[in-house]
Amino acid sequence: MTLTPFRIGFLPLVDAALPILARELGFAEQEGIELQLVRDLSWATVRDRLLYGHSDAAHLLAPLAIATSLGLGRPAVPLSVPFVLGLNGNAITLAPWLADAVAGNTTGLADPVEAGRRLAVIIASRAREGAKIRLGVVHRFSSHNYMLRYWLAGSGVDIDNEVEIITIAPPFAADALAAGEVDGICVGEPWNSVAVDRGAGAIVTVTSHIWQRGVEKVLAMPTDRMEGERDLVHRVIRALYHAGKAFIVPERFAENAAILARAEYLDGPAPMIERAISDRIKLSANSEPLHIPDFMFQHREAANFPWVSQAAWLYAQMVRAGHVVQSERDYAAAQKVFRPDVYRAALSGTNVPLPGASAKLEGGIAEPIGVGTVQGRLLLGPDQFFDRRSFDPDHLDSYLKELKNGAGSKSTR
Repeated sequence: MTLTPFRIGFLPLVDAALPILARELGFAEQEGIELQLVRDLSWATVRDRLLYGHSDAAHLLAPLAIATSLGLGRPAVPLSVPFVLGLNGNAITLAPWLADAVAGNTTGLADPVEAGRRLAVIIASRAREGAKIRLGVVHRFSSHNYMLRYWLAGSGVDIDNEVEIITIAPPFAADALAAGEVDGICVGEPWNSVAVDRGAGAIVTVTSHIWQRGVEKVLAMPTDRMEGERDLVHRVIRALYHAGKAFIVPERFAENAAILARAEYLDGPAPMIERAISDRIKLSANSEPLHIPDFMFQHREAANFPWVSQAAWLYAQMVRAGHVVQSERDYAAAQKVFRPDVYRAALSGTNVPLPGASAKLEGGIAEPIGVGTVQGRLLLGPDQFFDRRSFDPDHLDSYLKELKNGAGSKSTR
């Protein structure tokens, strides 16, 4: 059988697992694809390689796919997201002195509301002294940035005037924290654990405690390429879906971690990677791994389905941060980046449950609930935000107004 070459760019993160496993476990080959993976060190390079045709698709930050389509910071190139590579998987790691003050006497993960309030007090105090707390995120247009901002603002922080947020490429985030260049980082695994094992920081909260089902990395590709090669794209989606099924099998955790740990992929310790895969995270250097349910969410409950409402929520955070001026045209364009129709077409006729709706009330599920499908049966678990707000994509204006007038919303940038 002649295999069709297909190249995906990625960064050395645990949530690049699905493309890696699709290649290494043979799922891509079963779909007639020769999957080639290209490792980079920064999100800007991954994006540029994609835009200039050096790769066919990318393991990409969900907000960066939207920002690229809207032309934020560079000429617009329409991208499409037919598959979500995972939800959450990030943590907020602070320098030990700051983590001790924020975590209080808690032996496990602090409650995000209480931890946020304590951090807000410290941030305000330092700002008054002229020594702002500096926090690092992996890209301006990243879920890390928007989740961190959402937590800080909801905790009472004046982001414009009290704190400094800078960008650091993920592989260098632990180094920056160890060097004292930042007081904290919001990054994906394994880089929080690297900082923890070095004693450079301690984890105070995780993004799954800020938004239980927060969209994270996606498979992104130029829209014209996706539309022109639908059959190939469908085969890629099926390969990635089966890789997701393999990722969550406990008996395969050690094998999957060993694959990801290879020099050409994450080039890191397999035991550390296996901790992330199995939702067992060390909060500090001297602690035992703590089980954090759904820390990473790569499969189950339509985790890979590109909900249009997820894209809409990210756009709302871009507006709130001052990264884009709100407009009906841009809001519509942002939502069109996520393509549930392509996902459904790829998996139609299989035993994969397919949601009947393309959007939902984000943050509105408190208990597991059955939802309507066009195929199979589907149960969705809780997806709440830490502040218990919800987001209805049909009411963007009222949502933004509520955030602006709410506690901790002194700033919109």
